[in-house]
Amino acid sequence: MAIVCPSNFDKGFLREQVRATYEEVARNPEGDFHFHRGSDYAAQYLDYDFNELKQLPHSATARFAGVGNPIQIGDVDPTLGAIRPGQVVVDHACGAGMDLMLAARRVGKTGKAIGVDMTPGMCEAARMAIEQAGLSDVMEIREGMFEALPVEDNSVDVVISNGVVNLATDKKRVFQEIYRVLKPGGHLFLADVVVQRELTLDARSNPVLWAACVGGALVESELTKLAEETGLQNGEVVKRFNCFYNTAAEAKVAKDLFVHAVNFKASKPVN
Repeated sequence: MAIVCPSNFDKGFLREQVRATYEEVARNPEGDFHFHRGSDYAAQYLDYDFNELKQLPHSATARFAGVGNPIQIGDVDPTLGAIRPGQVVVDHACGAGMDLMLAARRVGKTGKAIGVDMTPGMCEAARMAIEQAGLSDVMEIREGMFEALPVEDNSVDVVISNGVVNLATDKKRVFQEIYRVLKPGGHLFLADVVVQRELTLDARSNPVLWAACVGGALVESELTKLAEETGLQNGEVVKRFNCFYNTAAEAKVAKDLFVHAVNFKASKPVN
């Protein structure tokens, strides 16, 4: 797999840039950002069910900034089956919790939906939405990093992820954590930003492009390689989304990179 993060890259500065960006989204979801947000965007660009989104608290849907639709992977793939009652689901960078709430509605009172996020403002918004939705018996928010998930080994049926792996400077570590927490036979339902060809070193070295969800994006074909390297199997891109259409992020990069998002599935072997 290509080296995504240059050796001299200021990883601490990037993390603070990302945290500050999403703290601002948590405080002011209607502000001016380089990416789309909200339930209208989710329905029009990413194929979410708008009627289902209307049933969720506005405090969660207004702050949604995902790039694909990981919940849909389980809903439409008969070989995996939908997220089911009684399962444990983890969203490893849950933001204000929109995807997590959709998962919670599927696992029901016998299941558990756990969100992990490093941004205090997003964790606060997610907890408020959980109370508003009356889902406190099913949902839980834990502050933490996706490189070190506060989740037990082999305890999760499904990990969902939406638009955040591109922000990780150590993507292999993130996938190793996904593998660690999944039960044998468990599934990864991931949506993330990808590019069609390898970025230049200058682009990879630009923290602003990283914070725009572009500088750290993998070439699409490398997602499957990364999953295989960490022990996951049957990795496959199942859908593509033009999530950056008419945004500042799209304007920052060459058109032939074809910056877009994908739904990607993989599984942890049973043995």
